Amino acid sequence: MLLERLQPTDGALPGELLTELTALYASNREFHAISGDFPDPDDVRPEQVAVALADELVNPDAEVRLARSEGRLVGVAITLAHHPDPVDPDPWIGLLMVDAEVQGQGYGRQLASLVEEEFRAAGRDAVRLAVLEDNHRALAFWTTLGYELIGHGNDLQLARPCAVLRKELHR
Repeated sequence: MLLERLQPTDGALPGELLTELTALYASNREFHAISGDFPDPDDVRPEQVAVALADELVNPDAEVRLARSEGRLVGVAITLAHHPDPVDPDPWIGLLMVDAEVQGQGYGRQLASLVEEEFRAAGRDAVRLAVLEDNHRALAFWTTLGYELIGHGNDLQLARPCAVLRKELHR
């Protein structure tokens, strides 16, 4: 798996890449039904995906990473180097999404590992993330990877109830 940073051109995504990203997002209907990120989880549109990614990239600490296997886009990860809360020392994984067609084949685990390794190489000691309370599959996935529940709260954007998890990044 190759990991590349998303680099918009003149603030926009190339059409072919936006088409790939839209297909990946649309394949995750179950997640979007839980999250409410898109008005209709059965009709995720390119302009909606473009706006969602642009909203993430407004933050200079945010990065979008694209995961490819044999040239195919299989996943996306959105990370935040510094949380808005100044007392939180850890970077965050804001989103890790794998194309539904290839879920269960190890891509999510591999993508999470690559993101963790980037943070480890940058000298970070741990990473955090939040899982929507109703997303039981995601909670099981992250705890299997060694993330531990450290609290509950609401996400910053839509005040949705979340479980907050953290993983130490051992060197």
